[in-house]
Order: sequence, then C-alpha cells, then structure tokens
Amino acid sequence: MLNYSSHKLLLKAVILGATLLTSTSAYAENSNLLKTKALTNQFAASPLTKSQAIAQAVVVPGANNMSQVNSVSQLSDVQPNDWAFQSLQFLVERYGCIAGYPNGTYRGNSPITRYEFAAGLNACLSRVNELIVTGTSDLVTKEDLASLERLQEEFSPELGTLRSRVDSLEAHTAELEANQFSTTTKLFGEAIFVITNAFQGSVNNSNTVFQDRVRLVLKTSFTGKDALNTRLSTGNTTTLQLPDGTAEGLQTFNLAPSNNNLSVDWLSYYFPISNKIDAYIGAVNGVFFDFVPTLSPYLDSGTGGSRALTEFASSSPIYRIGGGGGGGINYRLSNKLVLSLGYLAGSHASPQTDRGLFNGQYSSLAQLAWNPNNNSGIGLTYVNAYQNRGAIFDLGSSFTLVGTSQANTSFERTITNSYGVEAFYKFSPRFAVNGFFGYTSAKNLAGSGSADIWYYALELAFPDLGKQGNLGGLVVGAEPYRGGNPSPANDLSLHVEGFYKYRLTDNIAITPGVIWITAPGQNDDNKDAVIGTIRTTFLF
Repeated sequence: MLNYSSHKLLLKAVILGATLLTSTSAYAENSNLLKTKALTNQFAASPLTKSQAIAQAVVVPGANNMSQVNSVSQLSDVQPNDWAFQSLQFLVERYGCIAGYPNGTYRGNSPITRYEFAAGLNACLSRVNELIVTGTSDLVTKEDLASLERLQEEFSPELGTLRSRVDSLEAHTAELEANQFSTTTKLFGEAIFVITNAFQGSVNNSNTVFQDRVRLVLKTSFTGKDALNTRLSTGNTTTLQLPDGTAEGLQTFNLAPSNNNLSVDWLSYYFPISNKIDAYIGAVNGVFFDFVPTLSPYLDSGTGGSRALTEFASSSPIYRIGGGGGGGINYRLSNKLVLSLGYLAGSHASPQTDRGLFNGQYSSLAQLAWNPNNNSGIGLTYVNAYQNRGAIFDLGSSFTLVGTSQANTSFERTITNSYGVEAFYKFSPRFAVNGFFGYTSAKNLAGSGSADIWYYALELAFPDLGKQGNLGGLVVGAEPYRGGNPSPANDLSLHVEGFYKYRLTDNIAITPGVIWITAPGQNDDNKDAVIGTIRTTFLF
C-alpha cells in the first residue's frame, strides 16, 4: 500500500484502474507492434461456412478495443455513489485519461498486476506530457504532477521491464519482416495419409491400399479484409468402385489429381462489398459450400482432412449441384439472418458451342439462413441448374460426388430445380444434432421424361469426445437416389457412417471410421458395401 493523503490515494487508485484502459491505445500506436499483431492474426479465424475458415480469417481485428470517454456518465458500471466516482470524473474532465470498453463498461473492480498498472501509468504520463507540450499545462496541477512522479518512481522497475519487452518485440518484428516469405501472403498446408479397404461390395477387388493427398494453399491479403486463395494439390487416391457405377460412399480425400501430378485445383477471392455484404469469386473449381452457410457446424468445418469421412456426411448434396467459375455473396440482413446468392458455370473457360460462362452448364443458388442464437440454425435452399455433360451432383466436373448413377445421369441434357432444408441444434458444447432434407426435380431436355431425386440424413456430432479437439460422428441417411426408377433397380439405398477424429497434437489427427452402404446402386441384389478407413491428417 502507498501511504499518501486521502485525495492522492483516490487519485492513484483511480489511475490504477483508469490508465490501464488507456495502455492498449498507447501501445497500439507503435507501428511495429501493429505489424506483429497483423502477422499473428492474419488468416487465423472463418464468415459463414467453410469459406469462413478462409474469408473471415484474413480480417485483422482492430488493435484498440478501447474507446475514449468524454464523460463519466458514459460508463454504465460507474455509479454516482461509487467511492471513486468523483476522482474518475476529475480525470475524465481534466485530463481525458480514461477509456472504456466497447460495451460501455469500465470494469473498475477487475484485478490487475503491477506490470499492467505500470503500462497504464506510462500511458497517463504520456497524456500529461502531451498537455504540457501543447500549451495546456495550466490544466496540470503541481500536486497531480507530484503524485504522478511518486508513482513513476514506485513503478520504475516495471516500466523498465515493459520498455525492454517493447524493444525485444520491435527487434523480433524487424527480424520477421526481413525474413518473411511475403508481406501479403502466408502458406498453409495439409497432408493426408489414408489406409482404406472395401471389405465387401467393391467391384474392383478389395485390396487394402495406402494413398495420399497433399494441398498447399497460398493465402494473400491486399487490404487486410480480403483473401486470394491459390491451392496446389497432388495425390494418388483411387476411388473404390461400387456396383452400377454408383458414387455412394465417396470420401473427401478422393478429390485430388491422380498419379501425384501437381495442379492448381482451386483459385478463389473473398472480399467485402460493405459492412453487410461479403463477396466471393471462384475462378477455378468454385463451389457453393466455399461461401454459403451449410449449417453443419462440426462435420463440414475446416479442411477436407478434418471433416467427416465422406462428401455426403459433410453437408447436404444440394451444395454439390454444379460448380466451376462464377461467384456469389452473403448479405447479412440482420445479425441472425443471412441471404446467400450464387452463380457457377461448369464450362466457363471454353468458347465452344454450348459452353462458356452463360451458354453451358450452370447452377444458380439462393438461400436464406436463420441463426436465432449460437446454438441453432436453419436454412432454406433453392438451386436451379442445367447439365449438358457429366452428372447432376458433380461440382461442375465429370466426377460424380454423391448419389446413385440413376440419380446423377437420368438424362443427357437436364434442367433441375432443387429444394432443401438444413438445420442444426447444439444441445451442449459436447453434443450437437444436424440434418438435411432435399428434393430435386429433373426434366429431360433432349426428349420426354422427368425424374424425382431425394436425399436426406440425420447426423450426430460429439465435439471434444474424450479430449479437447477430438470429434465423434454418426451419420444415417440416403444419398441422392431416383424415386420410382425403372425396374429392377428401384430399392432404397442407405448410408451409415461412423468415425472418430483423435487429435494427437494441434497439427496431427487420426480418424478411423466405417462406411456402410446398403443396396448400392438402388439394387438389393448387390451386396452391401462396407468400407473401412484410417485417415491421418497433418496440418502445417
């Protein structure tokens, strides 16, 4: 305790709490520290979907989360009957030496360390010195200066330590700037090792295989709020073939160039149009779930090596209708309501007949997602699409992702209208339920005929199961199938999947799991497919 007069004691006690709140502002003005914060936080966090793991990640938050107050009445938790009210009022009106939190609170009862107080004291001394230099020294009384000088002497060791820490940070920042790869770009990587086998039901043997996929992502920000993503991929994964050419049970790691060839398989750009509108441009392999909220908070989070095992279990197949080049927006109508609009063309780079950005295969999406709170959400989705090659659920390529062959290749030229509902609810931090239901109406443009396609699932997620960072998942549903399909292949095929992601370290996770497909290809005569997988994911 400092033994000063009662008035000076009040003054120092107030400065003890008040100047702490100004210290953030004082140190945030140091440009090197700001650069360090930007380098540390850039690309670290995720706006509404998987893209949120990309678009939001490049938004560097403001360094100063305090705001100067001009009147003590602006502080909601400071009352006139508080013992320090008059002293706070004195400091605000005389020196402007107090800042409050964004929510209008002061938090005067919060405990602080001597180092924190020293930082605040240093900021207040700087403020007094500023008043003197600018010719307003008449505001500074000799008594106040004497009190501040005593405090400065009392906390001189802490102030010296703080200056030493700042000097060390500046030197470290200078070293980082001198040796960094780029001032605008950071490199992220993912490597997946997979051991998988179809114990039964596969038509291309059932040998156990060891496969890999590697992705390197260059994330570039030009403004601090945008993100250009350039992804290089390679791998040697081979898809297990199930009867009748069905794509059921396709795993997320299967999306990779073959024979370990290297290619740019994703190129996208995220940027804000306004405070309420975020935009997305997909130049190479753009997909809707890059930016549209999928309302599958655990099974469709992070990279392909961190999600559920299969494409079907990750999120609704409606987000996999078409893809390619194009763009979209997320418009925040309110804090709880988001409108998503998007357009993607599968043959956007080809000038040939029935190709191009507007004359070939395309898909357009509209979705309204409502999140009444952090624990629940529901989305209503509509997709209109045209296919003149490939399949319906193919992300704009000829590589079918989910569903039976009867559902994907009903007709040669097809116009589809799809409707979906998606929802999730977190019962607790360790248990969540989500699911989806979708219907696609397909019409034959090369002749007569139509098809009704259905898909749905119920999914259970168990975050932090057994350990923080782990994830258990159980999925039961039906991949896209054609209702009333011509005989004999008109049976219901079910998808059952269970997996457990165990995090060894912050950067390594092992995910064993089993996928069971009944009546593959909508045909009970086909033997059920049972696929076992052990996926190891390295993030760097």
